[in-house]
Amino acid sequence: MRTKTLGVIAGLLAVHALAVAVAARRAERRHPPRGRFVTVDGLRLHYLEAGPADGPPVILLHGNGATADDWAASGLLGRLARRHRVIAFDRPGFGYSDRPWLPQPPEAQARLLAEAAARLGIDRAVVVGHSWGTLVALAMALERPARVAGLVLAAGYYVPTRRIDVWLASGPALPIVGPLLRYTVAPILARLVAPRVIRRLFAPVAVPAAFTSGFPVPLALRPSQLRATAEESALMIPAARRLAARYGEIGCPVTVFAAAGDRLLESSHGPQLRAALPGAALHVVPGAGHMLHYAVPDEIALAVTAQAATAAPAAAGRDAAERHTADAPPLLPDLPAVTTPAQG
Repeated sequence: MRTKTLGVIAGLLAVHALAVAVAARRAERRHPPRGRFVTVDGLRLHYLEAGPADGPPVILLHGNGATADDWAASGLLGRLARRHRVIAFDRPGFGYSDRPWLPQPPEAQARLLAEAAARLGIDRAVVVGHSWGTLVALAMALERPARVAGLVLAAGYYVPTRRIDVWLASGPALPIVGPLLRYTVAPILARLVAPRVIRRLFAPVAVPAAFTSGFPVPLALRPSQLRATAEESALMIPAARRLAARYGEIGCPVTVFAAAGDRLLESSHGPQLRAALPGAALHVVPGAGHMLHYAVPDEIALAVTAQAATAAPAAAGRDAAERHTADAPPLLPDLPAVTTPAQG
């Protein structure tokens, strides 16, 4: 009887695995890569690029579970591209970017993406992060300060808290059990709960049509991306603990956007980062949920432009031969804080 039961279970898992493989291939056919690739340390990284080639550079880092398409769907990429050279990366393991088998904490991603930006000819950029992407943005300012002209952070997780939900979401990243989950039942379960999760991300407002039509949800439910999503859930709390101990080292301008109605993160994160960075500007957006880049894209774009303008005079005087040197010194060792008054 036990052998028969195990055979039935194995058969069901095989059916699920086949269905998952078919769904993943279908998602990739319907949503092929729209950007370009750059290779760093043997990893192919996919990115979207828009705007004038000689415009002030901006790097966009999406949140956990998302892809670079999220920035395009929100309209922020298009707004910034009117005057900036914008690079929106699929972070490692998301979209069409490779992810190493070793864990990828924010510090490792920051070094990798800073090198990718350098290979694309970007010297100093304003780095915009959303949600988990804010950890990578902060790590970039710490690990590669010469590469960062400023930070604009939206709906980020900045200090360690007790979060049972992140551990529950970490299953597909576990050794042995993780691959079994990722290639069988996890994508199917994820597809079932995705509508509810998306509603929570945007609550208290409705999910906008721009997201529904512009973000490739099936692409985010492939086994490879579920692994990255689960791994980042497990890494989030310890990463915030490490980075929080170093926030005082950040010298570039920082603008923080927080959502008053965020139902994913505690409301204290924005003010706590503001307290750790006395020169930072804090904007608390009333009536907005976690997906702030859909709620206030114009305000975020204005903050980016203000920081780029601060960095531009020094960048203009840099000798072109030094522009792409990986260990180049900072252009402005003591950048002033953004003068926009704090709110909230």
